[in-house]
Amino acid sequence: MKKTFFAGKTVLVTGGTGTFGHAFVTRMLLTDVRRVIVLSRDEFKQNEMRKRFGNDERLRFFIGDVRDRDRLERAFRDVDIVVHAAALKQVPATEYNPMEAIKTNIMGTQNVVDAALSCGIERVLTISSDKAVHPINLYGATKLCAEKLTVAANIYRRSNEKKPLLSVMRYGNILGSRGSFLELVDEQRTSGTITVTDERMTRFWIRIERIMDLIVDVLEHMHGGEIFVPKMESLKILDVVRCVAPDCSIKYIGVRPGEKLHEMLITEHEARRTVDIGGMYVIRPEHLQFDDEVSIPGKSVQLSFTYASDHPNFLRDVEHAPRILSVPSTVRVKPIRKAKRSRSRK
Repeated sequence: MKKTFFAGKTVLVTGGTGTFGHAFVTRMLLTDVRRVIVLSRDEFKQNEMRKRFGNDERLRFFIGDVRDRDRLERAFRDVDIVVHAAALKQVPATEYNPMEAIKTNIMGTQNVVDAALSCGIERVLTISSDKAVHPINLYGATKLCAEKLTVAANIYRRSNEKKPLLSVMRYGNILGSRGSFLELVDEQRTSGTITVTDERMTRFWIRIERIMDLIVDVLEHMHGGEIFVPKMESLKILDVVRCVAPDCSIKYIGVRPGEKLHEMLITEHEARRTVDIGGMYVIRPEHLQFDDEVSIPGKSVQLSFTYASDHPNFLRDVEHAPRILSVPSTVRVKPIRKAKRSRSRK
């Protein structure tokens, strides 16, 4: 095996038993990494994950919660890289249990940052969401705070001998992830009717394999303080249904509390600090420019640039849906049938 950046390193992922964690562990075990540690709260999911990956001696499972800083400091000993993916993500649940979301997504991120600084972790990558941009729900607001905490922690490079690097990866919907719209469509397909909140709604889509490719690259080349945003394409939710459930009718149920019609990944305010590096955009830090460090090189985007799911530069027609959604091109895309519109907003 060709020696990689991860050779001899120990990598820990928080919240590692979900869709992201499974994919990340799979990718890491394909490298010459020394050890991969999954830290999460659910021992049942850890046991199921352990069965799936067999007896790879490089894989370890730690029970722990990002709310517990003492546990994190013990778990982070002799760790080189931390990927922070633990979060409460369901919008309705976080709206109903706001303080729990704050404890996990904000205070938990601060605990990860503090423990990483105390333990001399080389690199920390916090996983964020498109909902952190112009947030209208609590989940998005907590992820915005998590981004700010991660980026701001790079100031400690001035006083920390090991110069820890902390950056963020921000992206949209992962195809087929737990709780995703595609999972909902699969559950409803047998009924013959798919529920859609609003016919105008658009979303970004990306395959988990693509995310893993980019994260591997980011972990190697990050300078600290950046927000990395993958290049993605967007589709109307209706076109997604037309592609994956062409024989089903549509029932409109109204936009849910905290739900946007369109998602945004980079704002016009962030555009002046954004560069295009090929497969990603990089938002450079606003207040953390050090004279002795060089920013990641790239081509500056236009000052009027915005990265939104309804923007014509990124929104694709239904003909592109099979490619974007990774479904067979033989799938028939045909006009949708509208079911009776529901008066319920739930």
